[in-house]
Amino acid sequence: MAEPPRQLPLDLPYEAALGRDDYLVGRSNQAAYELLESWPNWPSPVVVLAGPVGAGKTHLVEALRADSGAAVVAAPKLEEASVPDLVAAGSVVIEDAHQGVNEMALFHLLNAARQAGVLVLITSRTWPATWNIQLPDLLSRLRAATPVEILEPDDDLLRQVLLKLFSDRQLAVDFAVIDYLVVRMERSLEVAINAVDAIDREALAGRVKITKQLAGKVLDRVQDG
Repeated sequence: MAEPPRQLPLDLPYEAALGRDDYLVGRSNQAAYELLESWPNWPSPVVVLAGPVGAGKTHLVEALRADSGAAVVAAPKLEEASVPDLVAAGSVVIEDAHQGVNEMALFHLLNAARQAGVLVLITSRTWPATWNIQLPDLLSRLRAATPVEILEPDDDLLRQVLLKLFSDRQLAVDFAVIDYLVVRMERSLEVAINAVDAIDREALAGRVKITKQLAGKVLDRVQDG
């Protein structure tokens, strides 16, 4: 029997829910959540938040921006000229420092923030020791920062994340499918994100319901790739 015609999936945008109430909490990210909840009473003026791809760093940043009006800038785009405007926002987030940063600009930002009593959050996939910082004074400032780590999720959080990822795409998926994925997949939020995207595309292309069989087949392909 010939297979039914497949539909070409389009890259339609979907809006992820990134509010404070949408932040899913488990043992792996409890420290990050407590950081969000305790603002502005942080343990130090500078915090470095490190976690793997898809760990929820951006979600936490967006929730913090909504609460505090923080200025947010990608680390590779940080410039010395922008420091006064960033500090004037009252709190600052530097995202993805592992991608590289203008060391002098970051050093001036940390100094200006300290003088103004402004909190600074720096997010990264790795710790400052791996950033190849050459400026000794900047390295000293970063060593004095409070480290907060997001770990890979446990089963409970992974289950919640999968439900949220499908929900963000307005997909109703049976709990049996979610449980099936949790048992079979790597404990990685990156894998969860890639799997949900691939499952969505496969179901749309084949114009079929998302079942355990379809989800398992796609998950195997994602993890093998």
